[in-house]
This record gives sequence, C-alpha cells and structure tokens, in this order.
Amino acid sequence: MFWIWVVEGVCWPLGRRMALWSLWSLLLWEASSAQVHGQVGGSVLLVAERPAGFQVREAIWRSLWPSEELLATFFRGTPETLYRSRFLGRAQLHSNLSLELRPLESGDSGNFSLLLVDTGGRSRTQVLRLKVYDVVPRPVVQVFIAVPGEAQPPKTCQVFLSCWAPNISDITYSWRREGTIDFGMEPSDLFTDGQVLRVSLGPGDKSTTYSCIVSNPVSWDLATVTPWESCHHEAAPGNSSYKDVLLVVVPISLLLTLAGLLSAWHSCYSGKKQKDVCNDRVTPETENPLV
Repeated sequence: MFWIWVVEGVCWPLGRRMALWSLWSLLLWEASSAQVHGQVGGSVLLVAERPAGFQVREAIWRSLWPSEELLATFFRGTPETLYRSRFLGRAQLHSNLSLELRPLESGDSGNFSLLLVDTGGRSRTQVLRLKVYDVVPRPVVQVFIAVPGEAQPPKTCQVFLSCWAPNISDITYSWRREGTIDFGMEPSDLFTDGQVLRVSLGPGDKSTTYSCIVSNPVSWDLATVTPWESCHHEAAPGNSSYKDVLLVVVPISLLLTLAGLLSAWHSCYSGKKQKDVCNDRVTPETENPLV
C-alpha cells in the first residue's frame, strides 16, 4: 500500500487537487501499488485505508489504467457512483469508503486510486492494482508410451503425462504422486513449464495414480490418471501399439496410392491411343468428300 502526502494545511479547489492527484498517482502506481486479485463472475473489495485521526471530508475513487475514469465519490456525507464508466451499475461505495466491484469481468483488470481529503484540507492517495483471473477449468491429461530403449530395465514402462487446461492463460501446472509424502517432482522430469511429466513405472506401480493440478491465484482444479493401465494396454496380447499400426498402414497406403497412379496413367494412355485411332479413321473421309 502506498500513501502520497499532497497538501497539508491548505484547502485547494477540487479541480486543482484532482489534477495534482492524477499526475502523481500515474507516476508512482507502477512501483508502489498493492495487489488485489479477483475472479471472473465474482466480486472484489478495494479496501480504503484511513490513517488514525484522519477525518474524511471528501473521497474520490478513479480508474487509472487502462483508461482514466471517475468511479465513485463521497462529498460531505453523500456517496455517488452513477458516473459513466465501464463499472457503471457494478460499483458500490461502502460506508467505510471501500469500493466493491461486481460482477467482475475479464477486462476489469487495471489500476485504481483513492483520494482522501480531511477536514483540514490534507490529501492522501492510495493506489491499488487489480488482476482478474478466469475460473480454472478441469485439465485434460493424456498418457504417451515412450519407445523402449536398450538401457530400459525389463518389465518397466516409461510414459509421458501431458496436462492441458483449455481456453485459459496465467496458470501454473504442478504434479502430485498420490500415496507419497513428497508431492514434488524432480525438475529433470518436467518439461514445457511443468505441463509434461516423465515417469518410469514398474510392476509395483500398477495402482499408482498421478494428479495434474492447474491453478491461478483465485482457483484451481485437478485431473488424476493411472498410467500403468496404458502400459498394460500397450503390451497386452492381441493389442497393437501405435508403432505396429504405422508399420502396417503406411506401406499399404503407399501401395494403394501407387496403384491409383498407375491406373490413372494407364487409362489416360489408353484413351489417348484410342483417340489417335479414331482420328486416323476420320481423316480419309474428310479428305475425300462425297460429290
């Protein structure tokens, strides 16, 4: 929280006070503003902090960024919030001069200032930065089986767990192995900012589950998967892996494509030859017309 000492002992006109307040606030909010978090569809309370013994006569709430707008005022005991701004109808000024905004929208993130003027003409400015986050949806976890290498121990399975949360940004990915005390994962096993986890499994991990946790400062959700089931499915008799499918499908596709090209060429060649024969038959008739 940051307070700016503006004037002491002098009662300046309101327009001049607002001009000075706006200028100084814009210069200082980037380095000194307090952080406030909100959730889309929820509400947030921008708390007004008054120093001890500060008898408020006037209060002015404004939006500084992305656009400068007047949101709410308090003059001689009368609150007012009906100002033309993007928060019209969504702003409520409480008796303690805190400003409540609801329901929040994703475009409400920005910076806000509160100007307080006491009965002696002294002014102080409080600057806050609001960040509005979307509600985190349930993530989707996919299991990919790694190609076994020569150094891989027998009866083991190496998988890559990929986690993804649709249509959202500003989120953090983390992984948890259920049933263990240490929920953290080795950094060397994490890829793509924590979205992908590499896991080596053995016969003792048949019932081991892994959870992908997606979070932001206001919400979180998770999805759980048992990767050994994918390993078992991959190695089960009669079940083909994606590598086996590719080894069969790709050659057949190439053969069918080549056969189609040969057939098209043969048809074109036969048609051209037949056309030449017809031309040979028609030519004498055109050269010897009936008289």
